[in-house]
Amino acid sequence: MAEVTEQLEEVDEAQDDRPALDPETAARRDAALALVRKFGDPVLRAKALAVERFDERLRAEIERMAEIMDDGMGIGLAATQVGVLHRVLVYRVGGEAPLVALVNPEIEWSDREEESSEEGCLSLPGVLVDIDRPVHVRVSARDEHGDGILVEASGLEARVILHEMDHLEGVLILDRAPRDQRRQAMRTLRERQDAQAA
Repeated sequence: MAEVTEQLEEVDEAQDDRPALDPETAARRDAALALVRKFGDPVLRAKALAVERFDERLRAEIERMAEIMDDGMGIGLAATQVGVLHRVLVYRVGGEAPLVALVNPEIEWSDREEESSEEGCLSLPGVLVDIDRPVHVRVSARDEHGDGILVEASGLEARVILHEMDHLEGVLILDRAPRDQRRQAMRTLRERQDAQAA
């Protein structure tokens, strides 16, 4: 499912067939991605804590996450990816789709039927791995005001929710990838770190 691959969080422009970004958009994207914690940062392996206060600070946090996600050209972002240990995630599946914020999300039900598709991650630039995920999922959560919500999702939306919920548990796509792809991904990440250090 190549179109899922293109939509699922950011992949390097070198691997992306989209036209080059205009300078202003590229600058916004680079600034946003600089705020996203990358592989090796211990916060990505930490378990997020339940949110207990639904106040202006939480709403500002969600707004900031949405801006980083949108400017970074991702379609999902977990709070841990920006260094905040809150059980909060945001996503927007499709350019015109409304932003969804899930606070303290819990899986109520997931389909036994699974589908494999490539996933990328803003925290693991340049990495694409095949991940098996349930096709359908039901998640209960709170919104930014503390009101209960129930999301029944399938396909790409279900995949994005589950990907971001993994982040809240300190789980990365590398942990779910086939062994050969995990090894290749680790090589890619090491090469990037070496290139940045040089």
